[in-house]
Amino acid sequence: MLPSFIIDQIRRREAEERLRQEAEQPRLELPMDVYPEPEARDDEEMSERGVVILDLG
Repeated sequence: MLPSFIIDQIRRREAEERLRQEAEQPRLELPMDVYPEPEARDDEEMSERGVVILDLG
């Protein structure tokens, strides 16, 4: 059986290697939305909307 300090060194090297490999992986950065989504309107506001027909004739 290996001494504990050697096992710790092996684990540390493996962790460093894993971090190095992850850092070398290509990454795609997604753009964040510049403008927030508009807030949803209440039902009252939606019920007031409609069409007005004016007879000018």
